[in-house]
Amino acid sequence: MDSFSALQAFVRAAEFHSFTDAGRELCLSSSAIGKAISRLEERHGVRLFNRNTRSITLTHEGQLLLESCRRIFSEIENVENEFAETKGAPKGKLRVSMPLLGGVAASLLARFLKEYPDIELDADFAERPAEVIDGGYDVVVRAGDVDDSRLMSRRVGSYRLALVCSPEYLAQRAGEPDRAEDLINHACLHLKDAATGKLHPWPFASPEMSHVCLQVTAVANATEALIVFAESGMGIACVPDFTVHRHLADGSLRRILCGCLEHQGSLRAIWPSSRFPSPRLRAFIDFLARRGFAYSDCATIDQGSAKRSLEAANATAGRTKPAYPIPPKPASLLSL
Repeated sequence: MDSFSALQAFVRAAEFHSFTDAGRELCLSSSAIGKAISRLEERHGVRLFNRNTRSITLTHEGQLLLESCRRIFSEIENVENEFAETKGAPKGKLRVSMPLLGGVAASLLARFLKEYPDIELDADFAERPAEVIDGGYDVVVRAGDVDDSRLMSRRVGSYRLALVCSPEYLAQRAGEPDRAEDLINHACLHLKDAATGKLHPWPFASPEMSHVCLQVTAVANATEALIVFAESGMGIACVPDFTVHRHLADGSLRRILCGCLEHQGSLRAIWPSSRFPSPRLRAFIDFLARRGFAYSDCATIDQGSAKRSLEAANATAGRTKPAYPIPPKPASLLSL
């Protein structure tokens, strides 16, 4: 078995945690896999696996070799794909991890597949950021910056946080709050960190609000749940603006206290560092940057829908005066 084949045997054994399963994958015997790995260990003077009668586990040196092998094989695969796909549309399997983002992510992926029907998409949705390399993903979308030399990234969107609630909630509370300080008397819906369980703070622009304790009416670890809670009239939620654009347009949610929050975040596509990213990966990243996430401001509400939701809220409360002012005419979206 040559050196390249031995490295393939090592990678398969590491992924399957078994010489037998690795041999079955490569159409070799388990003893052939074991001998190939033993020769690697002798050549480099290190132990790659801890072995017992039931399983095998990577040593520290084995983990380092596995990461290097994955990069090498990925480079080879990408170059081969580059040659094969230069004359045709991007195709092949693409593993993606991203948060649901209020349903926006699934909609984006559907649009992407319509443009690139030959790409086989394998998508995982989770609020907690996924590990790009250890998770085996081609690309991960998440908020914030990246500080890892093994990874590359590109900004594909930006957002601001928005305070939203339903017209029915405002009708029950005799209208919307006028100042951030008024929120202490309102039901608040909070997002918690999926890893730590800590509540995400609401980043108020006013320093006086930094020590204010808001009511905790409900807590969830997913933005989608907070949006549903808010639509149901449970209270006020703090969510990324683009996740509720549709809800603002159809009048099921109302944005309040515009300008009281001081936060602007970015969404980035992150992928393993490579000189030759595959055409399908480039197509996906370019698609997100070109047609992905929309940035909206307070005025981005359909006027007719907002007026209908206003009338419904006033009817529910039995008012003759508006519960809140009709928003200005819609401003156009700034696409990223």
